Amino acid sequence: MVELLHEVPDRVLGVYAHPDDAEVSCGGTLAKFSRAGAEVHLVVCTRGEKGTVDPLADPIALAQRRLEEVREAAALLGLHGCHQLGYPDGEIEDTLRLRAELVTWVRRVRPVAVLCPDPTVLLFGDRYVNHRDHRVVGAAVLDAVAPAAARPLYFPEAGPPHQVQQILLSGTLTPSVWVDISKTMEDKSRALSCHRSQLDDAEEWADAAVRERAAQEGRRAGVAHAEAFRLVHLGA
Repeated sequence: MVELLHEVPDRVLGVYAHPDDAEVSCGGTLAKFSRAGAEVHLVVCTRGEKGTVDPLADPIALAQRRLEEVREAAALLGLHGCHQLGYPDGEIEDTLRLRAELVTWVRRVRPVAVLCPDPTVLLFGDRYVNHRDHRVVGAAVLDAVAPAAARPLYFPEAGPPHQVQQILLSGTLTPSVWVDISKTMEDKSRALSCHRSQLDDAEEWADAAVRERAAQEGRRAGVAHAEAFRLVHLGA
């Protein structure tokens, strides 16, 4: 049975690996929550400086360009904060340092819900391997919120403990809830189009692909457009 998630969390934190991951994975949901009055923050873990097929590209210049793109997209989604941790693209590990940083952001934002990639997904069908950074970041987020952020003796320097109530795992093969993004599909599309360094001449194709995916999930949920998540309940 398909379940639509109607409740809007008061405070939301999205944590993703690359500058365009959130827009693809949950841009419509972040925009919907923000439009409904939630305080929504995004943490981007890497600089995305290797996100090119051009061997002559300057990684420093690309990283700066992608930082500007993610900030532009965040403004279109109505986010209250967009923060970059600055890890090298393709080199992030689920380390003590990363978990400490994520716990710090959880305790600073104090979200009801955290959105992140599903770290259990390695393959999407037989044509796409899930990026290692996605899997590592998803696992690190789970490690940071269950139980570290809620326990005072984990990373005491990160601030007072905070119990996250929900984790919404995107890019999952086992969704359990859907968010109706029919009214924020255009926000998602416009935010994705900000990532011009990744689109080159493929903007129309990328937009069509994202819209079709949202329409597919919408058909499953009985709405025009939707995003799917695996919902994990924490706390009371």
